[in-house]
Amino acid sequence: MTSIYHAGELAVQARAGVQEMAARIGRSIGSTIPQAAQDFLRRLPMAIVGSIEDGGRMWASVLTGEPGFMRALDERTARLNARPLPGDPLGENLKVNRQVGLLAIEPATRRRMRLNGEAEVMPDGVIRIHARQVYANCPKHIQAREWEMKDVATVPARSARCGDFLDTEQQRRISEADTFFIASSHQNDIDASHRGGNPGFIRVVNERFLVWPDYSGNMMLQTLGNLAVNPRAGLLFIDFESGMTLQITGRAEVIWDAKRASEFAGAERVVQFCVDEVVEISNAISLRWRFISYSSFNPA
Repeated sequence: MTSIYHAGELAVQARAGVQEMAARIGRSIGSTIPQAAQDFLRRLPMAIVGSIEDGGRMWASVLTGEPGFMRALDERTARLNARPLPGDPLGENLKVNRQVGLLAIEPATRRRMRLNGEAEVMPDGVIRIHARQVYANCPKHIQAREWEMKDVATVPARSARCGDFLDTEQQRRISEADTFFIASSHQNDIDASHRGGNPGFIRVVNERFLVWPDYSGNMMLQTLGNLAVNPRAGLLFIDFESGMTLQITGRAEVIWDAKRASEFAGAERVVQFCVDEVVEISNAISLRWRFISYSSFNPA
């Protein structure tokens, strides 16, 4: 019987000692969008999308719209009535590689699901994703937030800027973040995932280097499995109060050394990340989020 997991995922599951649990949870991965998932998609104002640049670099992006902008056309196809932002690599990436990983997440209820597959950009700009893998993820480490949509007319004009290192303000924002998203891939199969913790759980070593803890999650270890065979990764930080986005592409390495992990409360491993390029877009989205509470799973 063919495993639902690739060799990298199986290797890290074995190293972490979670093979049996991962095998059981893996049975929940399907290729169709069940009715509950269809209902979930329809009520969300935001989705995270992982994509691959020509040359192989990974990016994580955000797409937003009024609830209903994302919906299932049938059990195998999702429709996103949203367009990549000017300056966001997603638009160009979809021209050269149609594989995407989509993360649908609802912070207020701490629910999330993944829909991985092939994207098709329609003549009107609408994105269709033909599902290959669909499954729910656990609610751990998601901070509860409620959203509101600002009137576009009241949101200042967007501006984008790029660089090959993190400036002082970007470093500060990352060091205070409690949430980010990560895109990774195995061959052309892409995953977009969530990472969360109390503010300060991500450490900025310098302008080109980040380190964060890997906490216990759903035991499938797909992101770590991808990184085991392909270190390229894309990070996305969203300023929930201002609508600014910070996208970073670079290379990540999983560190299994117990001494390193002990530097972070609750960490089972750590991940270190080297920055290649940064894209910051001010006023990227018109969504604003009100903080409610931190996840009870976050280590103190």
